[in-house]
Amino acid sequence: MGEFELIQRFFTRPTPKAVLGVGDDCALLQTTDGMQLAISTDMLVAGRHFFPEVNPRSLGHKALAVNLSDLAACGARPLAFTLALSLPTADAAWCQAFSEGLLSLADTHGCELIGGDTTQGPLNICITVFGEVPVGAARRFGQPSTQAILRSGAQAGDDIYVSGTLGDARLALEALQGHIALPADILEFARQRLEQPTPRVALGLALRGIASAAADISDGLLGDLGHILERSGVGATLDTIPAIQLIAACAYPTWPAALFDKTFSTVTALQYVLSGGDDYELVFTAPVARRAAVQAASRDSATAVTRLGQIESTPGLRLIDAQGAPVANSFASFDHFAP
Repeated sequence: MGEFELIQRFFTRPTPKAVLGVGDDCALLQTTDGMQLAISTDMLVAGRHFFPEVNPRSLGHKALAVNLSDLAACGARPLAFTLALSLPTADAAWCQAFSEGLLSLADTHGCELIGGDTTQGPLNICITVFGEVPVGAARRFGQPSTQAILRSGAQAGDDIYVSGTLGDARLALEALQGHIALPADILEFARQRLEQPTPRVALGLALRGIASAAADISDGLLGDLGHILERSGVGATLDTIPAIQLIAACAYPTWPAALFDKTFSTVTALQYVLSGGDDYELVFTAPVARRAAVQAASRDSATAVTRLGQIESTPGLRLIDAQGAPVANSFASFDHFAP
């Protein structure tokens, strides 16, 4: 099977939103008046971002999900994406499963595959996704005129929220690497969170005009919240008690509390939640006066949100326990080039 047959067979589809899709040197994408394109690119490398033997259908899902998560953080509606794919061999069965996972999620969000590139080489997946967001008035001097949710809009006094649950992907990773032992059903539950994350597109759209800032959680809550703090020029305090409870597996029906306590220390649980990464949830801020609106957005998007802390004018990120006492912060988020 040659390169162009592979593209035609597995990755060429009708593209009614595009003026021109797969098959030419460039794709042409028309947006409506009053809308802005939101564009993001993510790369997944075998052995770095996923196990080489991962189910290809799950891998196809995740490859697009991590990009859709970026659109969600901006409050952008998905439109289309391109796929650059490096494959060791043109394995038809692998490509069939990969494309099914990829395109099923694409169909769920109305996001069209409009082009890309393929080559022979180590397994590597790179997706560029395009979304749209309405033009709007600048929210602060010097910011773009947009309704997109930016990292730079957090204000002192804002609440800090996260969507869904955190730490489950790290839980699966530790088990798959043989560092901890988990019951089979819990491992399967956590593994699905690692390999098939749910991009929070509906929540991101619902938070437009409500959230003051947002980021998707790919490298860990503290690291990605840190990007908001840096871009907004503020600090924050997080409550570690609700944070620990964000590991969904804590409440998994067949996992007794005693087993959880035996497997984890409080520090380990916090490590998974605060810096585990691969969660692809949203961390966002919103004014206290918009708490009811945040809960309405949560309800309308069928996505749970948890309030974890508050933005402060004093720089830095502080953690506190149930008594309000400081908790030592030695939780390092993922960094591709950290020593």
